[in-house]
Amino acid sequence: MTQPTALVVGVGAEQGVGAAVSRRFAAEGFHVLVAGRTQAKVDQVVATIKAAGGSAQAIVADATQEDQVIALFDRAMAPGAGFDPVSVVVSNAGDNRPIPFREVTAELFEAFWRVGCFSGFLVGREAARRMVPLGRGTMIFTGASGSLRGKAQYAQFAAAKAGLRMISQSMAREFGPKGLHVAHVVVDGGIDGARLKNAIPEIVAARGQDGLLGVDAIAEMYWQIHRQPPSAWTQELDLRPFKEAF
Repeated sequence: MTQPTALVVGVGAEQGVGAAVSRRFAAEGFHVLVAGRTQAKVDQVVATIKAAGGSAQAIVADATQEDQVIALFDRAMAPGAGFDPVSVVVSNAGDNRPIPFREVTAELFEAFWRVGCFSGFLVGREAARRMVPLGRGTMIFTGASGSLRGKAQYAQFAAAKAGLRMISQSMAREFGPKGLHVAHVVVDGGIDGARLKNAIPEIVAARGQDGLLGVDAIAEMYWQIHRQPPSAWTQELDLRPFKEAF
């Protein structure tokens, strides 16, 4: 009996969304391809999965580079003996920090777009090329509230995430009727993960219990999206702590 395969692109720190999603699918019996730019980080996520009895493989890849994304999907479609071709793909790459608009250089704006939008295009395109002919699969994009509104000093981030949201909608309309479930998750609020704790620890302390989005709670919603029957698919899901104003 073979195992299903999931590909999670954009995995960083172990206390992050990508790592949590990897662990969640591994807990359900998936062989998880854990892809990220830093060898040590993806290795740690894989070690944790294996220690819990799961199956995973670390892959170093930059999701903004077309040749690396194509190679990643070549691997995902033939993950090895005992594993099925990929049936779940999660695009999780992103960068987010405030920058005064007049200080955003052209190079910086493009860098945000490449990580927040272009990487999603590459991953989404390859997912569609590989899974649509099979008539099945789930493609989930990690989005943000910036895709819905541009806050002061976040133009570079909001523009990228708004573009990613449109990619997800276009894909869903084109490929949903062909069996590929495409979903976009709007993460609205701070995430209780390594990035925020390292960058702004005072915010984490001020928000208190359940004041930030838990990475395992987010991962649970990704799993639930994958499990949805075709007669009731979600295209967009927004998640926020119950204390978050919106």
